[in-house]
Order: sequence, then structure tokens, then C-alpha cells
Amino acid sequence: MRRALRQFAGRRQPMTAAPEVLSELQGLRVRVPHLTGALVASTDGLVIAHVVGDVEPDGLAALTAAALGVGARLTEAVGHGGFRELLVSGERGYVATYAAGTSCVLTLLASAEANVGRLNLEARRTGPRIAALVEGALERPARP
Repeated sequence: MRRALRQFAGRRQPMTAAPEVLSELQGLRVRVPHLTGALVASTDGLVIAHVVGDVEPDGLAALTAAALGVGARLTEAVGHGGFRELLVSGERGYVATYAAGTSCVLTLLASAEANVGRLNLEARRTGPRIAALVEGALERPARP
């Protein structure tokens, strides 16, 4: 799947699922107060869809892929199974990354006032929907 995403990005054609994924991200921003940004990226760090405002999406996607790798190695090393989510708390807010199927990750940005429980609840509900959209788009044949 990673190769398929790389090939897809190399063609510079928009992913068929991108509008639906973008709609999911916009829905998250409505449902989660103090959410300041959302991004879906491939596990290789390629942007699939985003609503991140002033943050540079390509850089965020690359950092997300790096965090995913570290998180996956950490959970494996301690015997806690596959990666599911990672929450980073900074002085001015949160960065949360969630596994969304096997081919992509969901990263959410939230201010310090955000309700982390609500953030987790909504992301855990949205992740499988995003995974289905992205994986469905990867399975469809590419148009010439």
C-alpha cells in the first residue's frame, strides 16, 4: 500500500477519496471545540488531506510519519501490540496522532483549552471512516 500511495503522489493527481476525507476533517473541527487543525497522511509522510491553517502540511505529514515510526517501535518494544495513538502535550496545546487503518494516520492539533477526552473520542470514531475512504481509493484503478 505504501508503494501505491507513493506512485499515486508521483502522478500528482488528486486522490479520489480526498474530498470525502476533507469532509471528515471539517466535521471533526465542528465536533471538537478548540481543534485548530487536522491532517491525514500516508504512513510514509505524504499529505492526503488537511485543514491546518498556518502550519506547513508537508512538514507536519513528515513529522507525523516519524512519530508513527517511533510510537510503533515503542509499543512493540514493551509488548503492547500495534500502534494506535500518540498524544503530545506542549505548553500551548496538543498534537495527537491516531492510526487510521494500515495506510494512513490522522493527526489533530488542538489548543491547550481542548478537552482531550472529546478529542480522543471523536478521533477514534473518525479514524476508521477515513481508513475506509483512503483504502477504497487505493483499490480503485487509476484513470489515465
